Amino acid sequence: MIIPPYLKAGDTIGIVAPARRMDEQALTPAFNMLRDEGFNIYYDERLFAQEHWFAGSDEYRAAYIQSLLDNPDIQAIWCVRGGYGSVRIIDRLDFSGLCKHPKWLCGFSDITVFHAHLHTCCDMASLHCTMPVNITDNTLPDMAVTTMLDALRGKELRYAFPTHPLNRPGDVTAPIVGGNLSMLYSLTGSRSDVQTEGKILFIEDLDEYLYHIDRMMYNLKRSGRLDGIAGLLVGHLSDMHDNPVPFGHTAEEIVADCCAEYDFPLFFNFPAGHLPDNRAIRMGCPITIQASESEVVSIQTDMHS
Repeated sequence: MIIPPYLKAGDTIGIVAPARRMDEQALTPAFNMLRDEGFNIYYDERLFAQEHWFAGSDEYRAAYIQSLLDNPDIQAIWCVRGGYGSVRIIDRLDFSGLCKHPKWLCGFSDITVFHAHLHTCCDMASLHCTMPVNITDNTLPDMAVTTMLDALRGKELRYAFPTHPLNRPGDVTAPIVGGNLSMLYSLTGSRSDVQTEGKILFIEDLDEYLYHIDRMMYNLKRSGRLDGIAGLLVGHLSDMHDNPVPFGHTAEEIVADCCAEYDFPLFFNFPAGHLPDNRAIRMGCPITIQASESEVVSIQTDMHS
């Protein structure tokens, strides 16, 4: 596993938009925060390109991102937002330069495409964390930003969160992979498909119909990606929808039912995903999860120590 160097004051963070476009003025709070924390920011006018939904054409976005991947003077790359579009450009990118000069690629949701691809194809860690679209002057500081900065600086990430009636307790230590369930579903059978055996699989999702959560969980099951995992960690399953004829189960019940035949530890309520409490995870790196009757604790330590 390639662990990029952690960041220090004076390091440079490159800003990219691999999917949906974003207006320049909306980035001001995040940019001010980075500068206040002692970081330099790099981007050019290509960041604000527009082509309908996207931040420029596929070719345009890929060329801009490629320039940052290959730039040895950039220590991290932060995606401004998700939405949809990363999967359209992932095969246009050459990650050999990134492997020569490793840097943290940061974001969540649609950015799951990059997390899975970097883990499967490059054996490189990345950072599942909040993005500038989620940051306003009114949200600073919060746990999402604080833990992102802690993760980039190599600090221990220790989170305590409530237990859940559907948990299947057990203490486990293993590398963590995964991300947004819809994106993992879309990667099935591709060369970016996440490799889960011996890993803790993390999932979260937003704005889905309950029957589609069921469909995606059965895809994980039938494609073998639940076989041999060390554990399943479930983050926020937010703003779920139902049909006029109810599906009959919550999203959490759907996940638990699909995993009933396995014996791996299962944990709900992990504070990451599409809610303000979106704490950072170093994807690809080992995480320890310890459960008691009242709470669950996750710990990620400095992999360079």
